[in-house]
Amino acid sequence: MVETNKTVVKDFILLAFADLHQFQNLLFVIFLLTYITCVMGNVTIIVLVRTEPSLHTTMYFFISVLSLLEIMFVTVTVPRLLSNLIAADNIISFDGCFTQLYLFGSLAVTECHLLVVMAFDRHLAINNPLHYPAIMTHALCIELAILPWIMGFAIMLIPVVVTACLEFCGPNMIDHFFCDLAPLQSLACSNPFISIICTSISAIFNVVLTLIIIIGFYVNIIMTVSKIKSEEGKQKAFSTCSSHLIVTSLLYGTGIIVYVNPKGSHYDKYLAIMYTAFTPMINPFIYTFRNRDVKKVFRNSINRLIKQESL
Repeated sequence: MVETNKTVVKDFILLAFADLHQFQNLLFVIFLLTYITCVMGNVTIIVLVRTEPSLHTTMYFFISVLSLLEIMFVTVTVPRLLSNLIAADNIISFDGCFTQLYLFGSLAVTECHLLVVMAFDRHLAINNPLHYPAIMTHALCIELAILPWIMGFAIMLIPVVVTACLEFCGPNMIDHFFCDLAPLQSLACSNPFISIICTSISAIFNVVLTLIIIIGFYVNIIMTVSKIKSEEGKQKAFSTCSSHLIVTSLLYGTGIIVYVNPKGSHYDKYLAIMYTAFTPMINPFIYTFRNRDVKKVFRNSINRLIKQESL
């Protein structure tokens, strides 16, 4: 990361939830269980999709990519938070801070664009069911799965580098549990105007614009499904979209509040808990409990294990 000559800060102090010092052990247990549940839940989905032939479809392929992304996403922030809570390890180096910021931001942007890809997949499947297999080939699936990662890691370079070029010469206490753009901008000794503008433009492009595209796809899907005469057909069509809609709402709901108007506040870190820890944790349950195919495969896998153990 770029470090200017006038920057004298060599490390930052992550305050995390120091204002809740009497609950540090409880918070550690909660976040540890959240992290373990998130990793195990998403690993389970990846294994099921990889090993079960009935789940070898485009929709479940994208779900497995999302699960891998969620594991990486929580790993960037939560283990560091756990160390802060249990061992009071709240110091992070200048380079380590901006590396965490870059990885976190890149993965968040990647998820936004991956959700667009998943919405496009559902749109294509419902609006063009006859041509869907011919259009959504294996090669196109791979390309659509890779594209969000390329965009995420490329787009985040600009706001991160611009912010890293600011002068940090005094206060080094970050009122957050990970290095984020708004808390770092508030610590800068130089004018963070350009950095804030870059952050806002990035948020509008990656959060607002992608959300508008997703809404556009689903408006079109709803119009198509409304033309289906049978209630069973409508329910079947909507059932393939409901999980994606819930996940999208959870992610964008807090993301828009925090990043589109990045002034930074004391409450941002509490909102961040939702999209950095709890949303990735509950996503596997949303995709399993609301999906008949996954529930059936999961039950069959459990039954096979029970039978093997009984032999």
